[in-house]
Amino acid sequence: MPREFELCPGRRIGGDYPCFIIAEIGQNHQGDLDIAKRMIRMAKDCGADCAKFQKSELEYKFNKKALERPYTSKHSWGKTYGEHKRHLEFSHDQYRELKKYAEEVGIFFTASGMDEMAVEFLHELDVPFFKVGSGDTNNFLYLEKTAKKGRPMVISSGMQSMNTMHQVYQIVKPINPNFCFLQCTSAYPLQPEDVNLRVISAYQSAFPDIPIGYSGHETGIAISVAAVALGAKVVERHVTLDKTWKGSDHQASLEPQELAELVKAIRTVEKAMGSPIKQLLPCEMACNEKLGKSVVAKVTIPEGTVLTLDMLTVKVGEPKGFAPEAIFDLVGQKKLAKASVSLLNPGILINSAVQLGFSICM
Repeated sequence: MPREFELCPGRRIGGDYPCFIIAEIGQNHQGDLDIAKRMIRMAKDCGADCAKFQKSELEYKFNKKALERPYTSKHSWGKTYGEHKRHLEFSHDQYRELKKYAEEVGIFFTASGMDEMAVEFLHELDVPFFKVGSGDTNNFLYLEKTAKKGRPMVISSGMQSMNTMHQVYQIVKPINPNFCFLQCTSAYPLQPEDVNLRVISAYQSAFPDIPIGYSGHETGIAISVAAVALGAKVVERHVTLDKTWKGSDHQASLEPQELAELVKAIRTVEKAMGSPIKQLLPCEMACNEKLGKSVVAKVTIPEGTVLTLDMLTVKVGEPKGFAPEAIFDLVGQKKLAKASVSLLNPGILINSAVQLGFSICM
């Protein structure tokens, strides 16, 4: 069984615990604090466990030339990339306000620290866990420093190789055992043929002592639900209030109705996973009583006859007798004289060896 740990206060992941569902708001709030709050409320109302943002300290994450380069995309919020990013970036005080609002709403709150200084701030903000975005998964210095903070970690694996993920495991595990990997492909929107859900199973085999999850950028919910059926213990999906809004992530995000459907479908699949023990269930008894078959006499069986297979058949009948799987065990049993005459007629149920006076011929 995959290792279990407490990701948020009172909320464990792994093992038989429910899938932890992260609503990734990211920067789909359009730089508007009120929209961000509406999205937090939406995530809670749809049943998600956590509302997540993306926090950057821009002057630390980017060099001067990167911030000054022209940005002419249709999704741009400014003439330069720096102006664009500054429009979308909330201040520390705004983050404190958002976290307080999430607490009031009753949903966990965190963010991806997109650089080391952002991680420092999120640590000060006392988020329950750190989310490591795919772009920093092979940033080993960042990983080591983040792991040393001692908070649980959720690590995405877009753009990485299995060899890199083994290195990530070897770096993080000795420092901080409370982490999980998410299978992820960094494309927006993601096409089904590039999802590679089988990586979930590969991760489960390669890293059996940590939970494995899925971070999806596809459209719709079917693939994310399939990930849970494969054992994903964390699911992260981008969310939006309107897919037509400006911004490159909206198209690959779930609107409120879709998020609610995803949460409902995941919880249904979790119930459906059930037990690996195959047995007749109480819910099947009515059908078994109605349609279940029994062994019956195919021909008139004289007293003292040793039963052979050609004397027996299987039919739906009343009352129930020997189950069909017992037919081969009845072969070789001897019909004794004390048996009820009525039970010797063709088509009569064979109810028990006692009723029929059978003895087993060894």
